[in-house]
Amino acid sequence: MRRRTFLAALPAAAAAPAILRAQAPAPAPVWTPGDVRFDRPDVRGGDRPVGASFASRSAVYGLSGAAGSAQPLATQAGIEILKKGGSAVDAAIAINACLGFLEPTACGIGGDLYALLWDPKKGKVDALASSGRSPKGLSFETAQSRTKNGVLPAYGAVSVSVPGTVAGWWALHQRHGKLKWAELFEPAIAMAEGGVPVAPIIAHYIGRAMANFAKPGMGIEETENARKVWAPGGVVPQAGDPFRNPDLARTYRLIAAGGRDAYYNGPIADTIERYFKRIGGWMTRADLAAHQAEWIEPLQTTYRGVGVQAIGANTQGLATLQMLNILEHFDLKGAGFQSPLSIHLQAEAKRLAYEDRARYYADPQFAKVPFEWLGSKEYAAERAKLIRTDRLMSDVKPGQAPSRGDTTYFTCADKDGMMVSLIQSNFRGMGSGLVADGLGFMFQDRGQLFSFQPNHPNIYAPGKRPFQTIIPGFATKDGKPWLSFGVMGGDMQPQGQTQIIVNRTDYGLDAQAAGDSPRWHHEGSSESMGEDSGDEGPNGTLRLESGVPAATRQALADMGWKIGASDGGFGRYQCVERIERNGERVYAAASEMRADGAALAY
Repeated sequence: MRRRTFLAALPAAAAAPAILRAQAPAPAPVWTPGDVRFDRPDVRGGDRPVGASFASRSAVYGLSGAAGSAQPLATQAGIEILKKGGSAVDAAIAINACLGFLEPTACGIGGDLYALLWDPKKGKVDALASSGRSPKGLSFETAQSRTKNGVLPAYGAVSVSVPGTVAGWWALHQRHGKLKWAELFEPAIAMAEGGVPVAPIIAHYIGRAMANFAKPGMGIEETENARKVWAPGGVVPQAGDPFRNPDLARTYRLIAAGGRDAYYNGPIADTIERYFKRIGGWMTRADLAAHQAEWIEPLQTTYRGVGVQAIGANTQGLATLQMLNILEHFDLKGAGFQSPLSIHLQAEAKRLAYEDRARYYADPQFAKVPFEWLGSKEYAAERAKLIRTDRLMSDVKPGQAPSRGDTTYFTCADKDGMMVSLIQSNFRGMGSGLVADGLGFMFQDRGQLFSFQPNHPNIYAPGKRPFQTIIPGFATKDGKPWLSFGVMGGDMQPQGQTQIIVNRTDYGLDAQAAGDSPRWHHEGSSESMGEDSGDEGPNGTLRLESGVPAATRQALADMGWKIGASDGGFGRYQCVERIERNGERVYAAASEMRADGAALAY
């Protein structure tokens, strides 16, 4: 019922209470404090006078700068850095440092970092990859001996690779920083020392992680330090509980004073080496000292005239471009928003791209990845011919190449036109469960994504970067920056990025509505890698958010799709859009309504 209709009916309803009581349904469920979840699928968002009816809010607009992150306090810190005269890079580093404290379930200085950046002086998109390698002292034979069903465990030292985040911050700041390095850590240090109430999503995932670390038989060498930091006294923080991390504050002070070397070739590196030696791990100071972030050329394609950029390296960024190249051969606008045909075509494009993802994606310094061929329009045209509009493809395989990887995302833009799209992660389950003595952050478990299949390009090797799921997104129009955006969440990331571009380009949704639109998530392929498991049956499982129309859901099932329940695994989105209005640049910032994030502009 529309709001104005409901209000007009009030006098009549008030005059007939007996009739209403006679027709009243059973009492509706009532939320009580402490409920983790309150499901009311019959209730939808309120009526909006403008824009998409399903949008949770409007985008926020500003002339001077904008930021969006997974935590409101982190976004606020980024805006304050911008107001002090900092660059978008300065703001991004400050936001990321805050998120390491505010959102430890997804990110931190024990993880890796990738960024796409619009450089207004160059007039182009640059890419930075700071993904760490496996320890040189961890042999293939030792790593393989720790596998179960061909996969490394999520927890413990065997899945830890060198963290790349701090080196990524340093490389970004050396090239584009305006404020002093130490200033960028002041907001995070103040939060970690003074305390901040824990957000609901974070409290939920800390509880899950601590429960996992306590399970017997998990192969965890050492989780006592993790419990000291995030469950002091054995008590896991609940939503709204004040929380502090003085160990992380001290670590940040060391980095603020000593720069990159404090982490990779100084007191923090010494502590890390002693810790791994004590627990029987393999990470050494030499492994840390050898790490360098690298500036690389981004991959790119066009989708209906829009430029779309992605990071290649050892990531799944190419999958977004492959999906869009395939979808360009179909009339998605004519198919209709949230229609069975539109979702069917998008999911089939995903199935094709992810077969190649599982077969070819790896560290290009160890394997010859056919980026140019996989990302070509010619190859996409061949693959598009395999898709039927009336039913599923029955036998999906990777293409034949010619012979020759939990995450946080945030974005910000400054008064000079620089836009930064940055993603950073500890990977699965908050990370490896390992926290070096007194440092206050957890090491990533990204090594779990290595393959142990003979001759696979992503096969484990000492000193090699594992396949990565984390990817920032960027889009341009007419050679100018348009969208700095990302969708977090393992194998959902290329699927989510594709849906954002389709929602903007084919369906004309604004920055906020494009993210609030109900999503689909396909799981499972005949070949699998990372979080896209191969145990979902021959055609995988297509999960649909509850907002997808019931008729669409039924039609997809009739086409042969195995429809899975909505499980909340549809990613989390942030975006800053650049708009030209009356000869002036305007930023529009949008944030995810599915979690704790916020976007601000000024």
